[in-house]
Amino acid sequence: MSFASSPSQPRRPAPGPRTRRRSPLLITLLVLVAVVVLVVVASQLGTEVLWFRQLGFGHVLLTEWGTRLVLFLLGFLVMGGALYASIAVAYRNRPLYAPSTPEQATLDQYREAIEPLRRVVTIGLPILIGLFAGASAAGAWKKVQLALHSQSFGTKDPQFHLDLGFYVFSLPFWRFVVGFGVAVVIISGLVAIVTHYLYGGIRVGASAGGRLATTRAARVQLSLTAAALLLLMAANYWLDRYSLLTKNGTDFAGAGYTDVNAVFPSKLILAGIAALVAVIFIITAFRGDWRLPVIGVGLMVVAAIAIGGIYPAVVQRFTVNPNEQAKESPYIQRNIDATKTAFGLDDVDDQPYKATTTAQKGALKADSQTTAQIRLLDPQIVSPSFRQLQQNKQYYDFPDTLAVDKYTIAGKSQDTVIAARELNLAGLGADQRNWTNEHTVYTHGYGVVAAYGNTTTSDGQPAFFERDIPSVGSLGTYEPRIYFGQNLPGYSIVGAPKGTAPWELDYPDDSSNGQVNYTYTGDGGPTIGNFAAKVAYAIKFGDEQLLFSDRVTSDSQILYDRDPRERVQKVAPYLTLDGRVYPAVVEGRVVWMVDGYTTSNGYPYSTGTALDSATADALTQRSTAIAALAPQEVNYIRNSVKATVDAYTGKVTLYAFDDEDPVLKAWQSIFPNTVEPMSQISGALMSHVRYPEDLFKVQRTLLTRYHVEDASRFFLGQDFWSVPKDPTTSSSATPASSQPYQPPYYLTLQMPDQKSPTFSLTSAFVPGGNTDRQILTGFLAVDADAGDQTGKVSSGYGKLRLLELPRNATVPGPGQVQNNFNSDPTVSSQITLLKQGNSDVTLGNLLTLPVGGGLLYVQPVYVQSKSGTSFPLLRKVLVGFGEQVGFANTLDEALNQVFKGDSGTSADDSNQGTGGTGEGSGQTGGTGGTGGTGGNGGTSSGAQAQLDSALADAHQAIEDGQKALSAGDFAGYGQAQKRLQSAIEAATKASDELDGSGSTPTASPTPTPTGTSGSGG
Repeated sequence: MSFASSPSQPRRPAPGPRTRRRSPLLITLLVLVAVVVLVVVASQLGTEVLWFRQLGFGHVLLTEWGTRLVLFLLGFLVMGGALYASIAVAYRNRPLYAPSTPEQATLDQYREAIEPLRRVVTIGLPILIGLFAGASAAGAWKKVQLALHSQSFGTKDPQFHLDLGFYVFSLPFWRFVVGFGVAVVIISGLVAIVTHYLYGGIRVGASAGGRLATTRAARVQLSLTAAALLLLMAANYWLDRYSLLTKNGTDFAGAGYTDVNAVFPSKLILAGIAALVAVIFIITAFRGDWRLPVIGVGLMVVAAIAIGGIYPAVVQRFTVNPNEQAKESPYIQRNIDATKTAFGLDDVDDQPYKATTTAQKGALKADSQTTAQIRLLDPQIVSPSFRQLQQNKQYYDFPDTLAVDKYTIAGKSQDTVIAARELNLAGLGADQRNWTNEHTVYTHGYGVVAAYGNTTTSDGQPAFFERDIPSVGSLGTYEPRIYFGQNLPGYSIVGAPKGTAPWELDYPDDSSNGQVNYTYTGDGGPTIGNFAAKVAYAIKFGDEQLLFSDRVTSDSQILYDRDPRERVQKVAPYLTLDGRVYPAVVEGRVVWMVDGYTTSNGYPYSTGTALDSATADALTQRSTAIAALAPQEVNYIRNSVKATVDAYTGKVTLYAFDDEDPVLKAWQSIFPNTVEPMSQISGALMSHVRYPEDLFKVQRTLLTRYHVEDASRFFLGQDFWSVPKDPTTSSSATPASSQPYQPPYYLTLQMPDQKSPTFSLTSAFVPGGNTDRQILTGFLAVDADAGDQTGKVSSGYGKLRLLELPRNATVPGPGQVQNNFNSDPTVSSQITLLKQGNSDVTLGNLLTLPVGGGLLYVQPVYVQSKSGTSFPLLRKVLVGFGEQVGFANTLDEALNQVFKGDSGTSADDSNQGTGGTGEGSGQTGGTGGTGGTGGNGGTSSGAQAQLDSALADAHQAIEDGQKALSAGDFAGYGQAQKRLQSAIEAATKASDELDGSGSTPTASPTPTPTGTSGSGG
């Protein structure tokens, strides 16, 4: 195609370029800015290198940075090069003379305006867009590395019969490549069109005779660009077929009947049409006729609507919908099987449980070991008690939610509530808040504090078996200093020159001038003795004191990134970490235990689950000690890594806990020698490895639906469950939809098919859907005890046991039980009495246990002052079984009330310190526990009867007073208040008699009970 040129006047030669003298000041400022930026970037990168090298994970950083850099350069060069070439080719092949038309006259003005900036745009635009493209490519480094190190799952998908590794490792990479290619071609095509139009290579409207007109060069360039785009679209259609197997549908995940029988063929047809039209565009590049490609594009649009949209809709409407259960059942079954495998639910021990709701005397005898280990110390509530009793100084602190672990004390495994005593700089006075104190003096916490989970002292305080500063107790000698933890300063400078007096506060001590000082001797951070390191860290932390302080010497180390979770995440960027981190005393060290997950969202037919919503509950909502998981949807998860962080040295150790996981294998080949084999886990460490909470939450969320294994029943959905709302947070002012879920609880219990109790993680289920009848439908427990001192993984670890209650069962769920507790006349009147004066009552965690042939509910009741020195004390225990309610000072007494004198505590357990309280137990407490003298059955029973009578009188007086007040009978109200006061005095006297009769034993200095909390105080 040619263009006729119109006659024009000779043009005057353009004046030569005028040279401008650049301002020396401007040049100096630009150089200074460049130097500052370079120094800041170098300091950030350099300090990261020092940190990783100090931990021994330098190659992790280099591998990640190297991959990102290569991908950035590739993305930058591909995008920038394509844009530059597109602009350059279009400009170089512009017409020498543009036609003299109004359209071209207007464009001449634009050309003249742009001409001075043309070179800048030609180079600058590709660079700018190339930088964005490079950054996008660098962000895909994980996909690229996994594709390069892909592993086989050893299992094929049910549709295309490809190894699952293709979907997990390769498919995400190819989708990224095709998507990036589409972006490059589209942007290159757009700039080519603009350039050709601006310089006359493309004409439309009147200047082109009412149609599109192009030069030959424009036609060739645009046709080949369009052909490339269409070939990429064909590849995209082809990959769509595989991606359909990983989609999350409304009812189930993966490809259904319509996908397999209509969408798959349509994708193949559309891919073929796109490839055919691409060939037509290539032919057009040399033949010069736009009619065929225009027809081809129209055909593609029609095909996309008819074949890609209308046809599948017709199949769904007229074939699937009338017979949906039959048509979709095979694909639902695929979804069920894949989901259970992908989330570790394929070996759930699902068993029916015909739970009784009537408490029978003697029913707890077979479960005496379980009832003896019921954990009454609520880790969500007793943190203030730990602070008040063990904080020692205002600059120490404990997290607001404590951790539950298990320790062997005097040969017995004990559920334990434990916390590390960390620093709290906010507790310092204003006159103490200075740089020297905050970064060189107050550098570490001190020791752990641990209490029995199933017992308290006689006044309701936690029964500590590890306590005080310096640490004393049953855990033996260990390094108590906490330099790495969850609540420490952003950075600390540690290490004093030899011969210099220590200046770090170790712990307060009245016999040593008020405190004992210490000098750090570990290898916890990079050295900061040389000038370059000082400058780098001063820039990193924006703190010039690092340059001038005498405390920063040639022997100094800088400790930062001290949170255990953060440290593990940095050295293992491929892991999703559990929100809970907990301390353990192992072989003379305090170590932080961190659970790591390998995940994927590419497992065919598995249901995707949002980790943030699946792991959210009442505990995560109100606790800052538990990290919320980032929004991430996964359809495959494995707890493949157990990590530890030494609280003194900060050393991070990763252990391959599931070395058969293909995703972990891929990352191990990417980062070799970073993960230790499981055989390196010592016996002492293995005894503190437990089943992680977030994985259990994800599994229980899925089991609300996927406990149904039959596709037909799954389709109907009538057997779906839900996780119960936390009844301890419920209120009439809070809508049910916004109430948080009940968290899972660590307990030592014995499931019906087990021979002995096991440290477990548990949760309950209630009916799903829009129903107000919150009966119990299921109970889930997983063996959470990984192993013992032998170092071998327990054969039962990770075993999920699900008790399914009959559909016609009416076992109360947690919400109903809480309602029973709150509405019981005796309970409400006693709680009213407890609230008299200046006290608050807090209901603890509502625990569920399968004992006595049914489901037992246990809830501790804490009382604390509203003002002054205030911390919660365990004063009462609530017990529910069916519709029966027990409420007493101790667990034994409450169980006796429900089970007619049978607390379930064996004689052996009682001799360990249960004290024999309640209705005639009469056992004598042993010397090893918190139990005191034996109970006096007759005295206890008489005092208990007096107490019950006094409480009933008080309850009646309260009701009479309210009636009189509402009727305006102030005289009657005054009489009722007098009777209430007399009833309270009588109740107090009876309670004192119970305390004096041995019903509430006193605590020994170092309690080691194995009995129940109630009977141990």
